[in-house]
Amino acid sequence: MGSSWNSTPLEITYEVLGWIAFFSWSISFYPQVILNFRRKSVVGLNFDFVVLNLTKHTSYLIYNATLYFSSAVQQQYRDKYGLDEMIPVAANDVAFSIHAVLLTSFILFQIFIYERGNQKVSRVSLAIVSVAWLAAAVCVFVALPSHSWLWLISVFNTIQVTMTLIKYIPQAFMNFYRKSTDGFSIGNILLDFLGGVTNYGQMATQSIDQNSWVNFYGNIGKTMISLVSISFDILFIFQHYVLYRGKKASPLPSKLEEETEEPLVKSTDQAGSGNV
Repeated sequence: MGSSWNSTPLEITYEVLGWIAFFSWSISFYPQVILNFRRKSVVGLNFDFVVLNLTKHTSYLIYNATLYFSSAVQQQYRDKYGLDEMIPVAANDVAFSIHAVLLTSFILFQIFIYERGNQKVSRVSLAIVSVAWLAAAVCVFVALPSHSWLWLISVFNTIQVTMTLIKYIPQAFMNFYRKSTDGFSIGNILLDFLGGVTNYGQMATQSIDQNSWVNFYGNIGKTMISLVSISFDILFIFQHYVLYRGKKASPLPSKLEEETEEPLVKSTDQAGSGNV
């Protein structure tokens, strides 16, 4: 048996914050989908960001669903962190992960069917994703003999943390080189920011109720997804509303194109209409 809530108001707050995070993060995918549909173009959306994001959300789904539904993994978690510790994954975490994988896959589909200029997925990103999944496959065989399921899903959690740390970088650099955020939805970022804040608040609420901060490092992935998302969202908001406010896209410097054959951030065409 795990721990129970000590305070009903805090339990309610925990649930409310969790579902606000779920709806904010889930809805955050749609402005980009709608923008792509209206423009019939994905120019300005960095493809590396989408590919890395799909790996991130898939690995996070594996972690969340397994820890939430598997009693064996839950037992291993409590054996490691204490029998009184609550499982740090909520129903909204699982729901969000499922939705995120589906929507990111749909955005990838849009990349295939809409006008994309000369943008491509870089070899660097493809290499990163390939190494991540190869490492995960090796870890599955390592975990099988000893049934180290908690360790195995922690590998997937590490993958999602790594992807979270690097996935925003290509888009941030693309905005910088184009001196514009055209084609990249700011609505996505504003909702993502709200989701990050409420997700972190949900974890803090649980910690306050239990008088324990184990859930922060017991589910480091959930902690990092909030902190990293908030940090990059602030950067994107600054780029959109301050640095490049109202600016249309400009071509990448020719010198940059000559020096980097396969950059992480690809050259882009002029973007279409404004952001959602």
